[in-house]
Amino acid sequence: MALMITDECINCDVCEPECPNEAISQGEEIYEIDPNLCTQCVGHYDTPQCIEVCPVDCIIPDPNHAETDAQLQSKYERLTSGA
Repeated sequence: MALMITDECINCDVCEPECPNEAISQGEEIYEIDPNLCTQCVGHYDTPQCIEVCPVDCIIPDPNHAETDAQLQSKYERLTSGA
């Protein structure tokens, strides 16, 4: 499933440059993750890089965007194919 950033975000700016899909951007109050671009780093890394660098552990699975590993892989392939 896609990830989301909770309101515990301290806007430290470390997650945005780590996202290989450019799914993270500054929102009105905190950083946000676009579920249409988030693959949990499937296809790029073994673990989600935003979670790896987040100092406050505010990045969690988004219950509103449940996806299987196969769906995340398919999304990765679609995003990287230019289609």
